[in-house]
Amino acid sequence: MRICFVSRRYWPAVSGMSAYAENLLRTLTAAGHEAVLVSQYRGDREGRAVYGGGPPPPGRVPDGVRLIALESHGEQAVSDGRPADFEADVAALRDTIADLHAREPFDILHAQYGYPTGLAVLEAAERLSLPAVVSIQGGDGHWVGTCCTTHRTAIRRVLRDAAALLIGSDSFRDAVAARHRIPAERFTVVPGATDTALFSPAPRRQPGDVADPPVLLYHGRIDVRKGVLDLLEAVRLLRAGGRNPRLRVSGTGPDLDRLAEQVRRRGLADTVEVLGPAGYHDAPAVYRTGDVFVSPTWAEGFSNTILEAMASGLPVVSTEVVGVVDCVRDAHNGLLVPPRDPGALAVAVGRMLDDPPLRRRLARTALRQVRTQWSWPVAAARIISVYEAVRAARPPAGPPRNPRGQDGDGRGAAFPVDLSCRFRRAPHLL
Repeated sequence: MRICFVSRRYWPAVSGMSAYAENLLRTLTAAGHEAVLVSQYRGDREGRAVYGGGPPPPGRVPDGVRLIALESHGEQAVSDGRPADFEADVAALRDTIADLHAREPFDILHAQYGYPTGLAVLEAAERLSLPAVVSIQGGDGHWVGTCCTTHRTAIRRVLRDAAALLIGSDSFRDAVAARHRIPAERFTVVPGATDTALFSPAPRRQPGDVADPPVLLYHGRIDVRKGVLDLLEAVRLLRAGGRNPRLRVSGTGPDLDRLAEQVRRRGLADTVEVLGPAGYHDAPAVYRTGDVFVSPTWAEGFSNTILEAMASGLPVVSTEVVGVVDCVRDAHNGLLVPPRDPGALAVAVGRMLDDPPLRRRLARTALRQVRTQWSWPVAAARIISVYEAVRAARPPAGPPRNPRGQDGDGRGAAFPVDLSCRFRRAPHLL
């Protein structure tokens, strides 16, 4: 098959979506499929600061994958003090797909993220008589559509009309289906996955071992919705209770400056080390510097970082929320606490540090499960089976239906645009 994979973010943007895209593309080409990656990117200073991003580097694209990088000029309008023009970016993506298809036809269009990429792929698919597969991966299920009528209409159109919807967990599926009044049967659950060859325990170290003093590790997007500020308060409580853990924070994101300010305000400068962004292939070394992985997230689609930590032999403390409960079971392969509760988080981390038999059992169980259930060959096989099913069900191709847009100028928005949406001012949060 020839697949056009359209990504909202790709390296050097530090994101679970980047890891997902790279691993899927590598597995597809290894299986003999041909893939073209069309990736959005922020080229402005503000966008680069938030993501550590810029144009996708060709050296990070798997061998055999053609890269088409599209700068998100509509989204970057915020740099000039204007609302983000997502409609312009949808049109640019849609027209690029149509032009590529005219040169070398695709069999499948696959969007990573429901909006704006999912809408662009759906519009291209309708005009080119191709099947559209859309992966709902996180914020597109949790936040998009809760903001304004424009985005609620757009995401519901994607959820209703795409040929197939992929989603990372049962709990996330149920939440998105209920929020947008979409039958749960519309979704195919393909659990998250990680590269268990790349992520593995440190040599000569047993899962669950800790150093003195112990090191708590947070690795991921620096975003208040990931609970990183809750973790700072939990560390303060642990220290007030007589424990002396260190906290290592790896990543970048919209709340990096806020994190640094809170470290100072809470008197944790001698306890917290902020490493900054780490590339995907540098991340295994980061995990090996930690003893307990803490993910106090408020919601997930399916947490790549938790799987990476499990594969690295780290015991996990996280929150009992959508997208986490599908891979972490309390007292079975990790510890779970309510979200936004630093006190409960401190208690769970303290329990993990104080009980070596529990800590080692949880880490060993998690390592065994991630290797057998959440590795990329397993996930990719499921995705390829979805491709085959929608391709087999594809209706006979007719002539393209105005791939340049409904109104001829390439924009063709099908519904009114609400410029007051909060994501127009902060599009990186969408």
